[in-house]
Amino acid sequence: MSNAHTATAGPSYTGEGFGTPAYRNFVLYSLTLVYTLNFIDRVLIGVVAQPIIEEFRLQDWQFGLLSGFGFALMYTLMGIPIARLSERYNRVRIIAASVVLWSGMTALCGVAGGFLALLVFRIGVGIGEAGCTPPANSLIADYFPPRSRARALAVYSLGITIGGVLANAFGGPVAEMFSWREAFLVLGIPGVIIGIAVLFTIKEPPRGYADPPGTPVVAPLSFRDTLGELAGKRTFWLNTVAASAVAFVGYGLINFQAAFFQRVHDMSVGEVATQVAVPLGLAASLGAYAAGYLTERASLRYHNAVAWIPGAGLLLSVPFYLLGLSADGPWTALGFMLVGAVLHYSYLGAQYTICQGVVSTRSRATAVAVFLFIVNLIGYGLGPLGVGVLSDLLMNARLAASSFAAELTMEACKGSEYALVTALGQARAEACLAASAGGLRQSLTTTVCILGAAGLLYLYLCRGLQRDLVAKMH
Repeated sequence: MSNAHTATAGPSYTGEGFGTPAYRNFVLYSLTLVYTLNFIDRVLIGVVAQPIIEEFRLQDWQFGLLSGFGFALMYTLMGIPIARLSERYNRVRIIAASVVLWSGMTALCGVAGGFLALLVFRIGVGIGEAGCTPPANSLIADYFPPRSRARALAVYSLGITIGGVLANAFGGPVAEMFSWREAFLVLGIPGVIIGIAVLFTIKEPPRGYADPPGTPVVAPLSFRDTLGELAGKRTFWLNTVAASAVAFVGYGLINFQAAFFQRVHDMSVGEVATQVAVPLGLAASLGAYAAGYLTERASLRYHNAVAWIPGAGLLLSVPFYLLGLSADGPWTALGFMLVGAVLHYSYLGAQYTICQGVVSTRSRATAVAVFLFIVNLIGYGLGPLGVGVLSDLLMNARLAASSFAAELTMEACKGSEYALVTALGQARAEACLAASAGGLRQSLTTTVCILGAAGLLYLYLCRGLQRDLVAKMH
C-alpha cells in the first residue's frame, strides 16, 4: 500500500476512526511494532548488563549512567523539538527516519571498544528514539475516536513490555552463544528495514479527524502557548509526577533485573533472559493490555476508571515485589514478581490516555513530548543511576562490615567470579560477590516502595480528571 501522506489545511472532526477498521488496526500494530523495536534497542543493554560490567570493570553507578542517564539526556532534550516538528510536518516521515537512526546506532554499540564509545552510541540511540512516541501518539489520536483510545494506546504501550521480552528472548541467548556485542548487531540491523517499510505503508491522517464534532478547533499553537495550556491542567502534572515515579522504579528494575538474578541466584545471562525476563515481560504485557481493556469497558459507567485502575494496580504491586526480591529461591522470587509485574504495568496505557486527553488537537505531540521529557529524565535518566548509586553504597557498607574490611575495596571486587578468585582467593572473592549481591538486592527492595506513592497519586488525580479532559472518553 503506497503512502499518500495526506496534507490537510485544518482539522476535520468526524468522531469516527480514520480509514477502514482493518487499516486502522494495521496502522496500530505497525506503530506497536515500531515501539517494540524502540524498547528492544533500549532494554538490550540491561539484558547484557553483567557481561558489560565485567568486561569494562564498571561500578554499578557507571552502568547506571551508561544504561540510563547517558541515553535519557539526549532522548529528553531532542523530544520536544521533534514533537514541535510533528505538529506541523508529516509525522510518518519523522517516525521512519527516527527508526533508521536508532537502529543503526544500536548496531554500532556492538563494536564499541570501551565505556566512552559505548556511551556515545547510546546517546545516538537516544536521539533517534526521541522521534517515536510523540508523533505516534498524535497519529493514534487521529486514527481512533476518544472512546477507543484507551484500548489503542494500551495496545501501543505493549511495545514497552514486548520489546523487553524480545530483547531477552533473542539478546540473552545470542550473548551466551557469542558475546554481548553480537546481541547488539543482531537486534539493531533489522530496524533499518522496518523504518523504510513504515514510510511506504502508513498514511498521514487529517489532524483531529477522529475527535467528536464540536471539539474546539484550534490553530497550531506556539510552544509557549502549549505550555500555557498545560499550566492550567492540574491533571496533566499529577499524571506526569506519578508516571515519573513509576518510571524511576521500572527502569531501575529493568536495567538491573538480569544482574540481580545473576548475582543473587547464580543464574547465567541466557538463563535469566529466557527463564526470568521473558515471563516477566509477558506478565507486564498482560497487565498493560488487561488494564486497557478494563478501562474501555469500565469507562462507560465509571468515568475515572482510566486513573483508578492503575492507581489500585500500583499499590497492590508493592508487596508482591517485596516478597519476590527477598525470596531465597529464584522460582519463588519469579512467582511473586510475575504478579507484581501484572499489577505494576496497569498504568502504561493510562499515562498516555490522560496526557493527550487533557489538551487540544494541535498540542498533543508537544504535550506528550513535555510529558516524556520529565518522565524520561527522572525515570530513565535517574532510575538506573539511583539504583546503581544506592547499590554501590550498600555494597561498600557490607564490605566494611565483613571480616576482610581492611583488605577489600569495591574497585578490587569488580570483575568476573573467575577473575576475583584468581586475584583475591576463594574466601575474599566470596565476600566480594556476597556484598555485591546483597547491595543490589537491598537497593531494589528500597526502590520498589516508590510505586505505592505513585498509586496514591493516580487515585488522587481522579478528583479533577473530568474537569480537565478536552475530548471525553465516554
